[in-house]
Amino acid sequence: MPKENKYPQLIKGGLHTDHRGQLSFVNDMKFDAIERFYIINNSAEHPLRAWQGHKIDNKYFYCIQGVIKVHYVKIDNWESPSKDLKVESVLLSATESNILHIPEGYANAIESLEVGSKLISFSTLHLDRISEDDVRFDSDMWTVY
Repeated sequence: MPKENKYPQLIKGGLHTDHRGQLSFVNDMKFDAIERFYIINNSAEHPLRAWQGHKIDNKYFYCIQGVIKVHYVKIDNWESPSKDLKVESVLLSATESNILHIPEGYANAIESLEVGSKLISFSTLHLDRISEDDVRFDSDMWTVY
């Protein structure tokens, strides 16, 4: 995990396959700042989970099953963000071993592109500080591509 990284970044990993099976890895990921994690599995009826912003929490996303697109926007004003913010997206797949780091100051949306897709979300903020950080926006606040 890069220190003071202020822009989303894809941390590349890899896969190793032999007669025993497959091993996925992301050796450049550092877990020293991680406080907790979640596994997210969107329903087939609602494949888009949107929009959640973080003023101080950093998020790391790793696809463990299927294919997921993570959308994000840099928030310009927490009380009244512009509806014209540029939405950027990164595709994460279980067949590639990459972690997307989204630093504080962004809102994200998670879109399952295959039924049964699963994502691990790592967080740097301790659970007792969530109330000062978590900002929810309407699911149609920004259009995903």
